[in-house]
Amino acid sequence: MRTLATLTVALGLGITIGCSGSPTDPSRSGNLRVMITDTPFEEATALHVTFTEVKAHRDEGTQEWLTVPFAGGSTTRTCNLKKLEGPFDLLGVASLDAGQYTQLRLVVDSARIYFGGTPTTEAACGPTLAAPGGSGGTSQALDIPSGEVKLIQPFTLASNGTTTIELDFDGNQSVRQTGNGRYMMSPVIKILSVKTGS
Repeated sequence: MRTLATLTVALGLGITIGCSGSPTDPSRSGNLRVMITDTPFEEATALHVTFTEVKAHRDEGTQEWLTVPFAGGSTTRTCNLKKLEGPFDLLGVASLDAGQYTQLRLVVDSARIYFGGTPTTEAACGPTLAAPGGSGGTSQALDIPSGEVKLIQPFTLASNGTTTIELDFDGNQSVRQTGNGRYMMSPVIKILSVKTGS
């Protein structure tokens, strides 16, 4: 098998966190932003990855998983990793209970790779994305044996503050061509940075 892609994220993957998604006391809440990026990926016109869930685990009290909704309020968020070669886009944002958190959990539901055609002019991420235009292009859905990714990274969400987590989707390690000519994805996502501000 040969590696096909280098992708980076911050899965901003959409976040769905456990039982409750909003803080009970606004004065003790903080903002969490999950961003995603990608490194250069030269072998395709587009690579669309659809996230269905992003969760954050709170390490206090009930130790619950809290939902971070996708940007724009949609139930899924699709990102074209070809358009994230350098810039970041917003995966999810939420106001959550302040406190200590231990990890994120992301779910990649599906992915499709495109060869040929004309790149679109739409944003890198959205509820849905259009396929490249023009004639002569081909595409293929990627087989994803398991799309769940756990990122163990303790962080603090301060009251009235904002914590930004930047993710990197490593396509070089994630996408491969199999012996039967198909493509498969085993998502490899890393946390690039955790930034806290007012």
